[in-house]
Amino acid sequence: MAETLNKSELVAKIAAATNESQATVDRVLGGLFDTLADSVSAGTKVSIPGWLAVERTSRAARTGRNPQTGATIEIPAGYSVKVSAGSKLKAAAK
Repeated sequence: MAETLNKSELVAKIAAATNESQATVDRVLGGLFDTLADSVSAGTKVSIPGWLAVERTSRAARTGRNPQTGATIEIPAGYSVKVSAGSKLKAAAK
């Protein structure tokens, strides 16, 4: 099973690598996540060349099926988020 890196561990690693305090790094990451959320909410694509791109996508209304009863249900149109890895991130995964 692959290891996971939670937010506090990520903050600690970045703080150690940049010689910044963990509080500073945590505020910067919070600002990054807030900006991503605001941009995606507004329909703006966020692209960090070579690393990743985040954008809002539309989902059309469709007919689905309730798995418990088998009844047909209408699923309304909505939005989803697409995250794409850039070339540097893909190369790091090899």
